[in-house]
Amino acid sequence: MTLKAAQETVDEWINTIGIRYYSELTNTAVLMEEVGEVARLMARLYGEQSFKRPEDARRAPAQLGDEMADVLFVLICLANQTGVDLTEALQRNLAKKTQRDKDRHANNEKLKG
Repeated sequence: MTLKAAQETVDEWINTIGIRYYSELTNTAVLMEEVGEVARLMARLYGEQSFKRPEDARRAPAQLGDEMADVLFVLICLANQTGVDLTEALQRNLAKKTQRDKDRHANNEKLKG
């Protein structure tokens, strides 16, 4: 699915099943909540924190993808609400990063080896 198709699909879902978009401010808060859920799993899967129960550890890898999808869904909602074309925005952002960082990363000793 392309970003454009994802934006169209989410918009159709919101306007049929979801009834309407939450306000931009509410969706921003929801986005932060969802990012926090990704961070919680990352800290346990790849960081030093442990899971409280063994069954939580078994479910976590699949749950991580679901939580990341939640982040993407809400981000797409915000893009739709604010008139952002995510395909265009990502292309511009990558061009900016390519221009700005073309030598920076290649010369970074910390990234070598």
